[in-house]
Amino acid sequence: MSNEAQEWYEFNEETIQALTQDGTDLSQEHTIEHHMASKDFDVLEKAAVDAFKAGFEVGDAEELVLDDGGTVFCFDAVVEKKLDLAAFNKDIDALLLIATKHKVHYDGWGTYYVGDDAIDDEDVFDDEMYDGDI
Repeated sequence: MSNEAQEWYEFNEETIQALTQDGTDLSQEHTIEHHMASKDFDVLEKAAVDAFKAGFEVGDAEELVLDDGGTVFCFDAVVEKKLDLAAFNKDIDALLLIATKHKVHYDGWGTYYVGDDAIDDEDVFDDEMYDGDI
């Protein structure tokens, strides 16, 4: 196991523990968004194909402008699953293999709290609450 994989395993465990302590609904699946990036769009596209073949839903690539003025392309590899550490570690293994094969950057994952008391997107920003003076 590589040092990078071990670091992600620790991240997986810490994040799942934090979500659990916050009371996320462990009986429900969570939308997990893994992030991959590269300065080379063609290389990133090949990584996206492999992520799709590995069972992830792959979002459209986006171009982002970095603070230094450079650009990077990125996509999300999305999967729905329960917060199971072994399954997350398996996904990390698959995505790190893809990242290494194509020489792209695996940039971690994120998800949202799931539960009856979860904040809905509409709760975060309601257009009617603002009159345009933001």
